[in-house]
Order: sequence, then structure tokens, then C-alpha cells
Amino acid sequence: MKRNEGVRCAVAALGLMTALAAQAQVQVQVPAPAQAQPWPAKPVRVLVGFSAGGPTDVVARAFADHASRALGQPFIVDNKPGANTILAAEAVAAAPADGYTLLLGATNHTMIPALYSQRVKFDAVRSFAPVCSLAVSPTVLVVGPSMPVKSFGAFVQAVKAEPGKRTYATPGSGSSGHFASAHFTQLTGTSMNHIPYKGAAQATTDLMGGQVDSSFATLGSVLNQVQSGKLTALAVAAPRRSALLPNVPTFEEVGVKGYAADAWYGLLAPAKTPPEVVAALRRVATEFAQAPATREKLRSLGMEAQNTCGDAFGAQLAQEVRLYGELARSLDLKSE
Repeated sequence: MKRNEGVRCAVAALGLMTALAAQAQVQVQVPAPAQAQPWPAKPVRVLVGFSAGGPTDVVARAFADHASRALGQPFIVDNKPGANTILAAEAVAAAPADGYTLLLGATNHTMIPALYSQRVKFDAVRSFAPVCSLAVSPTVLVVGPSMPVKSFGAFVQAVKAEPGKRTYATPGSGSSGHFASAHFTQLTGTSMNHIPYKGAAQATTDLMGGQVDSSFATLGSVLNQVQSGKLTALAVAAPRRSALLPNVPTFEEVGVKGYAADAWYGLLAPAKTPPEVVAALRRVATEFAQAPATREKLRSLGMEAQNTCGDAFGAQLAQEVRLYGELARSLDLKSE
């Protein structure tokens, strides 16, 4: 009897061991839940709607260099000029909201709805998550060798002597330079011919070459040319004179009251980008804007560091869309 009980116990123990082994085998075969990789786990593209060499591109490359070092992954600037930055903005708005495709935008981003509402496939505000503004630059009126005047008064006199014949270059139809120029002609009762380009660098090159007469350009895009004497600055659209051009008067000083045309440069992500990714970008953008090296570099380029982030930046974008819409209607400004 005892022998039979021993056999039964041995059989039971063997069965228990077999069951445990089978369970262990099943557990080994079940894959562990995948762990989400921390962002960024691969290179990040930063799209710029202008050609290389202009102020937006300069800010983008400075930020990309800082972010690459801060986050340990390459931030690659991808220039995608054309259609007044619509192509770049459209690409970012349609990109996956994973933080790997960003837009380095400028003031003209909020001007797009005023001119292209029927053709754009995105909303300038709702299609993007506002990260931070990074820099700001005043607009300056400059002339090239085809219009060798030395003062603002002489410029206005020359323009009025040939209504509609003198030309001004801009980075594109509907750009900040286009709005600044049209607003100027409205305030001064002058008439000039608009010559749009695909970026500030090309516009500046032709201005120096004498193909166009003038430009209402961001200071950052023409500072080197003004300092070297290749272009002449006649007035600055800022509350006070620029420390970089102390001998150039403001538009207020030369009698054009209420004329302002600052240009901002800022970082946007696709809407619905994860909050933790946007928060990481804001931290890096804030560090970039507040770094002494950044401030010194931007100032040497005719810009000032600026750091408006999150909801405040989003509110700024929404307000500008409304204001530029009203301005476009009052000026009868349309895309060309």
C-alpha cells in the first residue's frame, strides 16, 4: 500500500513539474510590452520656407546647432523655398505629429491667410503647436546702386517723380517685406513696382547688382551689405535707432508716423505633437534665446533674441492673422 502511495506521489510531482515547465515556456514566448523610446531617438528636420542665406535660415541654423548639442540628435535644416513659404508650412502641417518635423517660421506665416486663403491646405494657427519665438528684427529701407540717393527725403522725391516706375524687392508676394512696402506707399502716397523673389538672399543680391532699386528688408538680411557700403540704409522701422546703425534715423524721425514693421522668427510643430515633446522643445528654445552667445550672435546680425512661448506665442499668431487680414483688405493687397 505504501508503495502505491509513493508511486502516486511521484506521478503527481512529475505532473506538477511538467505543468510548471509548460507555463514557464509560455511565459518566455510572450513578448514583453514595447517601451516607447525617449524623444528624440533620431534626427529632427527643421523646415525653412526660404532659400539658404536669409535671416530665417540663419536663425534656423543657429537654433539647430544649439538643439543638436542639447538633445544629442542632429537637427537638420531643410530649405524648402517657394510660394511664400506655403510649401514648407504645408509639409510640416501634414507631417506626423511626432516631433521629428518642425517649422522655423517668420512673420509672413501669419500673413498667408490674408492672401492665400483659397489655396492653402492648412490653418496658420490651428494646424500648428506654437513652441517659441526665437528672434526679432526691425525692417530697414535700403537702396542699391540703381538709386544712388543718400537720404530718405531724396528717396521719396525720386519715387514721386516717377510714379509706378521705381521698384522694390521683397522675399515674396505676401511676405513681411511686401506688407511693409505696401503699408509705406499707403502712408506716404507713393507708388512703386513690386518685384517678388523666393527669399531675402536673392532679393539682396539683385538689389546690390542694380536690378531693383530698393527694399524694405529685415535688418538682419542686409546689415553686412550696409556696413560694407554696398547698400545704403535710409530709415529704420523701430521705436528707436538701431545701435548697429546709429546714424540711420527712424521712420518716425523722418515724418512717417505710426510706421512699424518688426519681423519675428519662431519655432512651430505640427498640431497634436505630444505635450512632452513640445515641452522639451520649449526648454531648448528658451535656453537658446537666453544664452549670452545667442544674444551676441543675433545682435551682430541685426536681430534681438526673443522668447515668447506656448499659449502667449499662439495668441500672438492669432492676433497677427486678424490684423494682417484687416491690413490686406484696407490696402487691397492680393497675391501675385
